[in-house]
Amino acid sequence: MDSDLFSRRRAARFAQLLDEANGGRRHHVRSRADDQLAALVAVGRRLTEERPDVEVDAEFRTGLRAMLVATAEREGVGAAAATTPETAPAGTRASLLGAVTARQVRARGAILVGIAAGAVAVSGISAASEDAVPGDALYGMKRSTERAQLALASSDLSRGQLFLDFARTRLDEAASLRGDLTGFRAVMDDMDADTRQGVRLLTTASAQRSDTAGLDAVNTFVAGQRQAVGGLLDGADRAERERTRRSLALLDAIGKRSDALRAAIACGLPTPVGTDALGPAPAACPVDR
Repeated sequence: MDSDLFSRRRAARFAQLLDEANGGRRHHVRSRADDQLAALVAVGRRLTEERPDVEVDAEFRTGLRAMLVATAEREGVGAAAATTPETAPAGTRASLLGAVTARQVRARGAILVGIAAGAVAVSGISAASEDAVPGDALYGMKRSTERAQLALASSDLSRGQLFLDFARTRLDEAASLRGDLTGFRAVMDDMDADTRQGVRLLTTASAQRSDTAGLDAVNTFVAGQRQAVGGLLDGADRAERERTRRSLALLDAIGKRSDALRAAIACGLPTPVGTDALGPAPAACPVDR
């Protein structure tokens, strides 16, 4: 999601989606931002519905309140209630009517709701779900929090790095599911899917910018992840070993793709021969004769 997330239009649409999610009147409109905002709305609903027994640190509560109060003052939430067109001096009534509307106040309030929901999700409830694995009550909250993080990411580089972080998380989950072949395979599949998504975003950004920063992140990930995935082979049965080798093969392919793109950038980035699940497939550099 880009830096326009909290623009007036998106904030107003966020307020509408929150209303609809809580049983309010349905607005017969559709915004291009709906798919991105849906992740934030989903987190808010899960927080309301599941309410896990989590003790929120008093210091965090105090800090969150201070942040919300400061944001409210900066955004003018509540200003309309304190100064209305009826109570304002005659000379300022017209400007107040034009500048302060119910939609604006409501949209700003929606922003604060989003900030609060996001802060809570990343704090106590997120911490409670951190070690959840498939089948646990809080696993859905864990994945919803990840989707919200993606929705808030400001660039493809940020989203790519998040996907790789999620792949590392899926690996930790897979290690705890040894002996449950169905669960193990499902989490490994999710891990590889997150890996491909992250690599595709990072390699594409590197090719578009002729910048190796994304490739550096990919190489760091591959080095650490390959060693950790290889550790799953120890004590694994035949089926688990076969599934683990597939993930190792994917990491090997990613390492080769990253090296090829790095070489292509160094020689002026010839036109890619195509693209696939790992991003641009670079052409070979021309050979000097």
